[in-house]
Amino acid sequence: MSCAPADVTEGDTGTAAAPYTDAARARLVAAYEACELAELARAAVPIGEHELHPDGTVRSPGSVLADAARVLGAAQRFFEAAAVFERLGGANWELIGDVLGVSAHTARARFTTAEDRFRRGLLSPAEATGPPGSPGEVSWWRAYMAREPQEAALDLDEWVLRHQDGDSGLGSAPVSGGLARRR
Repeated sequence: MSCAPADVTEGDTGTAAAPYTDAARARLVAAYEACELAELARAAVPIGEHELHPDGTVRSPGSVLADAARVLGAAQRFFEAAAVFERLGGANWELIGDVLGVSAHTARARFTTAEDRFRRGLLSPAEATGPPGSPGEVSWWRAYMAREPQEAALDLDEWVLRHQDGDSGLGSAPVSGGLARRR
C-alpha cells in the first residue's frame, strides 16, 4: 500500500489547488513523508513464512538490510520535510538548531537546499524534481502534492482513518481539517 492514490497519474492536474498557505502545503508534504515512512516500516515487521531456512539463515541475503535502508531514507525525507515545514511556519534557524542540538549555522547548512527545493516546487514541479535517485529527488507525486494539496489531503485523511488503531477524536478530516487556508 502506498500513500499516493491509485487513481492519480503522472501529469494529472487533479482538482484546482485549494488556497492553502505555503506552510500548510509544507505540513502536508511532511504528513505524506510520515505516511510513506509508516508504510515502509510496517511492511518490514512481518517475517515471511519462507524468509528463513530451517536452520535460521536468510533465504535472500541483504533483503532486510535493503528494507531498513528504505526506511532510513524515508525517515530522512520526513526529517527534511519537518524542517521545511517549521521554516515556512515561521521558525528561524536558531530555533531549528536548538531543537536539533546544533548551531543555527549547521541547521541552515543542513536544510537550506530542501527549503529552496520546496519553494521552487510551489512554482514549478519540474524545477523541484531532480534526476532519479539523486539525493534531493522529489517524485512527481510530492511535487504534485505541493501544488495541488486538496486531493492529497483527502487521500491522507482516508489513510489516517483506515489506520487509526483506536485513536479517537480524529474527526472525519484528520489531515485536511487542520490545514490553514490563505485569507
